[in-house]
Amino acid sequence: MAEILAENLSGKAVTGSDGAELGMLYNITMDIDTGRLEDLLVDPNEHIDTSDFDTDEQGRLLIPVGRVQAVKDQMIVER
Repeated sequence: MAEILAENLSGKAVTGSDGAELGMLYNITMDIDTGRLEDLLVDPNEHIDTSDFDTDEQGRLLIPVGRVQAVKDQMIVER
């Protein structure tokens, strides 16, 4: 897999595999003990239904990193 710098991900659009525009990437969480990336924190678009996703205290979507299907001009996540 090609390397992607974290600085290039901040503010990237996140889209579901169904074509729904989910929002913008805010941050990525990591397990401090293992160093494994865990969840994308996504600022959701106002018009999407967030009931399919876990959210944090600020209402950001928590999308497991394992659901990322592609990273190019936008991030595509399994929906």
